[in-house]
Amino acid sequence: MSAEFQHITVLLNEAVDTLVGDGDGFYIDGTFGRGGHSALVLEQLTPQGRLLAIDKDPEAIACAEQRFATEPRFDIERGSFAQLQEFVEARGLSGQLDGVLLDLGVSSPQLDDPSRGFSFMADGPLDMRMNPDVGESAAEWLTHATEAEIADVLYTYGEERHGRRMARAILAAQAEEPITTTGRLAKIIAEANPSWEKGKNPATRAFQGIRIFINRELEDLESCLEQALEMLKVGGRLVVISFHSLEDRIVKRFIRHHVKGDEHLPPGIPFTDDMLNKRLKAVTKAVKASRKEVDDNPRSRSAVMRAAVKLK
Repeated sequence: MSAEFQHITVLLNEAVDTLVGDGDGFYIDGTFGRGGHSALVLEQLTPQGRLLAIDKDPEAIACAEQRFATEPRFDIERGSFAQLQEFVEARGLSGQLDGVLLDLGVSSPQLDDPSRGFSFMADGPLDMRMNPDVGESAAEWLTHATEAEIADVLYTYGEERHGRRMARAILAAQAEEPITTTGRLAKIIAEANPSWEKGKNPATRAFQGIRIFINRELEDLESCLEQALEMLKVGGRLVVISFHSLEDRIVKRFIRHHVKGDEHLPPGIPFTDDMLNKRLKAVTKAVKASRKEVDDNPRSRSAVMRAAVKLK
């Protein structure tokens, strides 16, 4: 990994201590990043334990192949964690996972490297794809997106209340000359934002919305959670670290739904607790980074970890 773009793993000990219950088990790190969680999981495994990591980013794959080149218990797949079931079934281990870990959002090296096109702080090509070999870049999407589509993305995924005004400004600028750089897009959005928030870049929410849309982050998360529940064995653990409210809301609702079990039973028919098909039990309440971790790594301030164990 380039020393220029380092990544500090968030909630490292909290996540791995919650995840690993059996050192002989088979675990998934669905978001390898730069391998911080994977390294600590491997420390807690016996020679019989195994870890499969997944990541979309070719730079993460290169890091994994270099960092764990001599580690026989480690394997990595390039792709989305929404392909978790495919990767597990290919190994003949459906329903046998001991744990799945997801550390969501964009990684620090992706944000810090202007050439990846994620940053509104430094100018670079307007890309925003975690996997640059799949799908449209943000610049390509803007060549055909309508005002309504852009406004919907900014509002739905960025929670940006000025999305319609920003969408109009983006299309007006696009008509003059295609928007191909993060710097120009950030300037257009900032000028269209009538209410700058203290301490926050005026393009923050809009960039978040476009990034989540381009990478299908929320759709992939919903799909992965369902797959993880099926692929875990009874007693296996699901641990998810989120970085904004949209992600955390999906995780919280998923766990709560399966903790409560069936809620639409026929009225008037008596039932017992074991008839509710409760498939998960929450392991902890929401866990947040400590004051020290936030001081050491300000990007951890919005992290929320939730965990559950599979019951059936």
